[in-house]
Amino acid sequence: MDSVLECLPRGSRIAILRLRSLGDCVLTTPALDILKRFRGDLRLAVFVENRFREIFEGNPDLAEIHPPELAALRRFRPQLCLNFHGGTRSAWMTELSGARYRAGFGHYRQQFVYNLAIPRAQETLHLERQVHTAEHLASAIFFLGAPIAEIPRAKLFPPSPAPPALEPGSAIIHAVAATPEKTWSPVNFLAIADRLAQSGPSPIFIGAPDDDLTPFRRYPTIQTSLSGVKSLLASASLFVGNDSGPAHMAAAFGVPSIVIFGPSDAAIWGPWRTTGEAIAAPGGGSGGIADVTVPQVLDALGRLRVPA
Repeated sequence: MDSVLECLPRGSRIAILRLRSLGDCVLTTPALDILKRFRGDLRLAVFVENRFREIFEGNPDLAEIHPPELAALRRFRPQLCLNFHGGTRSAWMTELSGARYRAGFGHYRQQFVYNLAIPRAQETLHLERQVHTAEHLASAIFFLGAPIAEIPRAKLFPPSPAPPALEPGSAIIHAVAATPEKTWSPVNFLAIADRLAQSGPSPIFIGAPDDDLTPFRRYPTIQTSLSGVKSLLASASLFVGNDSGPAHMAAAFGVPSIVIFGPSDAAIWGPWRTTGEAIAAPGGGSGGIADVTVPQVLDALGRLRVPA
């Protein structure tokens, strides 16, 4: 029996509802790559909040990028609407999309919306272990009909023309995060920067325009947009940072990465397809990210053969 993807006529339109979250947006791109490799004729559009649009800009797998609005979705006229978000808003958008096929994971609420219930990734991939988010999202494409294959690295594309690259040997440090429990101490990040500055890559602290980087002013700091972060990471030699969106962006460019974790599960959210390590508190310490030590990170840098 032909799969859904095999049944779609040539040139069919597929809407991918992503909506939000920086890391989720980055880790959606391997699934788009798999889909486009299997059916290069399909016209793909992603529906995402404008603040994350830059993650998808320049991606050749996408024909269109739209805000998550029902009117834009209806105008796109998808034959398949694939909900990668799973919330209430994306559910009713899926229901009213006009698509013949409406796909969402089986654990989503409002299951009546979908006529294609995507099973757990473990079932599709024939695995018993916990899966990474990139594997989870890619499994939907395999379920819909693409042959199961290795899941590639995430794909990001710096703006063109690209701003000047960093000096060779620059280390990007992202020392901010969305919540306190995901934020390692500035004192600890400065200790790492001090060691790198002595013998390793030159440290540069980055953040969004509204991030407070004043604790790190004794080193170069850059506050920029997502497109700017893409450009910086594309030429970086090392990334050190909290478990947050820029860590996934660094991995997409293959930058060796040390990512410091608090409450999130590194098996699900760790660096995907790049050299690096996810560092958590020893023995799952009750203090969370505060229990991660500077020597742990320095040891991880040593395993990456980074002088520090």
